[in-house]
Amino acid sequence: MPELPEVETVRRGLLKIAKGRKILSIDVHYEKTITNDVNWFKEQLVGQTITDVNRRGKYLLFRFSNKMTMVSHLRMEGKYYNLPEDGEIHKHTHVVFHLNDDTKLCYSDTRKFGRMTLTETGKELQVAGLKTIGPEPTEENLKTDYLKDIMSKSKREIKPFLLDQSNVAGLGNIYVDEVLWMTKIHPKEHVNLVPAEKIEDLRNNIINELAVATQHHGTTVHSYTNAFGNAGEFQNHLHAYGNVDKPCERCGTTMKKIKVAQRGTTFCPHCQVLTNESD
Repeated sequence: MPELPEVETVRRGLLKIAKGRKILSIDVHYEKTITNDVNWFKEQLVGQTITDVNRRGKYLLFRFSNKMTMVSHLRMEGKYYNLPEDGEIHKHTHVVFHLNDDTKLCYSDTRKFGRMTLTETGKELQVAGLKTIGPEPTEENLKTDYLKDIMSKSKREIKPFLLDQSNVAGLGNIYVDEVLWMTKIHPKEHVNLVPAEKIEDLRNNIINELAVATQHHGTTVHSYTNAFGNAGEFQNHLHAYGNVDKPCERCGTTMKKIKVAQRGTTFCPHCQVLTNESD
């Protein structure tokens, strides 16, 4: 699933290929991609201009000239790409927006899990998934005191806690493994047992890691590409994720892989020690 750096990279690409373009017509090849009534969705957007593309967590927010917003969640395999108007669409393309510059903006999704929801601008945070979303992982929004407070109240394991978008927006399997390795926290550590100094380090590592990953256009695992069809580069800079059976960069111990919250999880058994080994 694309995580915050990948979605932000897609957003920046969409600004170049879609912002300022008017929608002339829309083809919907898989109706379940649209959570609204499909005919109403088309009626609202045909003739409108894409004025901006924003992001909240892993959600893309397309802004339109009629004060409507389309909330787009890529889920596992969703991606946007553009073609000349006479170009042949890729297999698994479910929605095509025909634009007034003789191009078309296409949405493809092999797994068919991605969704688009159209709503009035200002009401997008009422859309499922955005109602309870946590703060953005930035200096301005993610505060140490906030993390200390919510972590002191939870006995969950740290990995599923960080994957929960209501706690912090944008983190997924890849970057949770990375920030836990960087902070030397075992992925099954109980949240309320993480010491205060490590919470501050965790907060800083979350912010810095996602910022650097975004600079490298995200991580390509499986099929992720940006809006121009290019792969990300950050997979070449991963310390934990995907490094099972390799030596830890810090101590040389062989990296181990376990299941946590039904997710494959790579960590260093020497650097990331569980406080309560009986867990």
